[in-house]
Amino acid sequence: MTRTWQITTVDDAARARIAAARIAAAHGVPMVERTRLVTDLSARLRQCLLKGGGWRLTVTAAPTSEPHRARLTMTLGAEANEANAAHDGPSWQASVDTAGPGRGADGPPDGVSARVPRDRAALADALLSADEDAARLLDELAEQERLVAFHREELHQTNQGVLALHAELDAAGRIQRELFDAERRARTEAENARRGLTFLADASAALTASLNVEEILAHLPRLLVPDYARSVDVWLFAPEDRARGHVVRPAAAVAAARTGRPHYAADRPGRLPGVEDLPPSVLHPGQPLLCIPLASRHTPVGVVTLTPSREGWSADDTVMLVELARRAGVAIDHAQRFEHNRDIAETLQRALLTDLPATPGLSLAARYLPATHGLNIGGDWYDAFRQPDGGLVAVMGDVTGHGLHAAVMMSQLRTALRAYAVDGGTPGRLLTRLHAFLNHLQPDLYATAVIARFHPDEPEVTWAAAGHPPPVLRAPDGEVRVLDARPGAMLGIPLHQEIRDHTALIPPGSTLALYTDGLVERRREGIDPGIRRLAEALSAERAVDLDRDLEGAADRILHPMLRDSQRDDDVCLLLVHLDDAATVDAPGRTYA
Repeated sequence: MTRTWQITTVDDAARARIAAARIAAAHGVPMVERTRLVTDLSARLRQCLLKGGGWRLTVTAAPTSEPHRARLTMTLGAEANEANAAHDGPSWQASVDTAGPGRGADGPPDGVSARVPRDRAALADALLSADEDAARLLDELAEQERLVAFHREELHQTNQGVLALHAELDAAGRIQRELFDAERRARTEAENARRGLTFLADASAALTASLNVEEILAHLPRLLVPDYARSVDVWLFAPEDRARGHVVRPAAAVAAARTGRPHYAADRPGRLPGVEDLPPSVLHPGQPLLCIPLASRHTPVGVVTLTPSREGWSADDTVMLVELARRAGVAIDHAQRFEHNRDIAETLQRALLTDLPATPGLSLAARYLPATHGLNIGGDWYDAFRQPDGGLVAVMGDVTGHGLHAAVMMSQLRTALRAYAVDGGTPGRLLTRLHAFLNHLQPDLYATAVIARFHPDEPEVTWAAAGHPPPVLRAPDGEVRVLDARPGAMLGIPLHQEIRDHTALIPPGSTLALYTDGLVERRREGIDPGIRRLAEALSAERAVDLDRDLEGAADRILHPMLRDSQRDDDVCLLLVHLDDAATVDAPGRTYA
């Protein structure tokens, strides 16, 4: 919006002043700012009339970047003509932000007219009413003066009471400040205690979550640096350390290892609770050292040496660090015991798995991988042995559960099966007898197994299964099929069963894969997709590679199958390959 007024007479000046005041009011200019603006404009108009000549007043309202706001600008300058050459350029300009209902540059505000009547009587009335802002402002100032006078009198009357209360308030304020300080200190101590307990709980959970010594040792620096220490050094007592020779340690660490008590070495005593002070370390003379033994049930398993990241450790920090070192020592001791027992268990497990027999015309390759959780010992097993009639029996079995009990039961089943096989019998007959044996020996324990029998006089393989994943047979041309004839129930279940035999042709160059469910089963997808992947991997092998390097083929099949496995179960794989160089004699066949 832009409005312009030509001013040459007093009447023109009065009309311009009235219109400017109305526009400012319509645009929501506050009363004080509006009064100041109109008063300033009146003074400028008076000067212009004294100078004479023609003048121009321009009022512009332009929108700003903020919504529903505008900028109101008033410019007063001389008319551009020869009579006013001496007054060239604007003589006055003022701007003010508005918050009223103006329409910006599109026109005057709604319901507002900047026109002033030409009649002198109406003009006089409008001119006198234009000073209403000043009158209201004076009324407000008078009211404020009355309020100031009232409050001044009231303040004078209560001054003595205020002075009397000042001392009491000061004393009460002092007591309140002391209480606030005490509360702040208590809150700080409680927060520090809470923070220490939370840290200790989280650190304990992190340390005890692993049964691997190296992982526990790696956790300690991550937990303590930089909040509680600048550096962390762990001295773990181990026979291999003595085998490598003597390692120079700070005297405080040696004292902590010898006495089982924390020691602090610095140029001045630390006076930390439960910690003995020593002179500065010769190895680190300018660095304070806090050496805390990693305690276990009987003797320390090591010493952790800390250097401070701040001025030092508080009493609460020291108590927390000593407790953390104790828990770390217990975790390390448990991990060492677990690793020792795991090594024994794994050695026992592998000792129970016999070497595969060397059989002319047949190649055998087996792989056993224990689960990555627990003691690495379980009930999975494979076996292969000859029968008195010249046949070869290949076995794959899985006792339910894990641990030493499952491994012992697996060993008994394997021994019983070998004993039964000496008397001869087909795979189905052997599994039937093994079912009765397990049901009688351990009624609450179950197992699955599959047996395949190869004989030089028979052009097929005879096999039987009891609750076990089916064998996978690869033909010489690469075609793979799953021998999924209906198997028997699990071994050991409380029912009588006669497990049936099944046969499949096996020409020279064929390969049979026996395996446990740990190879093919995944929690989210079951067992069938895993069997399909095994069949695809076996089919992808070249016949010449199976004939010449069955061990390498076993690795190539096994590794991709375990890529997405969590290894929470034992894995067994047994490959039996009928060499392509086999010859056939009448009436039977011999392995060359």
